[in-house]
Amino acid sequence: MTDTLTEYDYYEIASIDDLPNGERIFLEIGDQPVVVFNIAGGIFAIGDVCTHDRGPLGDGELDEYEVICPRHGARFDVRTGKATRLPAVMPAPSYPVRITDGRIEIGVRKA
Repeated sequence: MTDTLTEYDYYEIASIDDLPNGERIFLEIGDQPVVVFNIAGGIFAIGDVCTHDRGPLGDGELDEYEVICPRHGARFDVRTGKATRLPAVMPAPSYPVRITDGRIEIGVRKA
């Protein structure tokens, strides 16, 4: 069995207090745009890119745990990155999140 903690390097991005319920934070990890959501106290991170046309995803409206691409209406589950509605069929990248001492940390798979 693989220890998932050793598969990722974690990067501190903000205090949990900096991301109130219903809000989002945009950042880059390496050269990858990422959006981090607080939905009902759950913190989720996915790539800020629609896999349908590579447009920005994070500015889209939220419908429960789905973000709706503002360009063509594709939907993605922010918990997993899974594409849930056409025209997107490929998932958006998703990143593990953990809270350590009140700080949000995002995991990036080790090379």
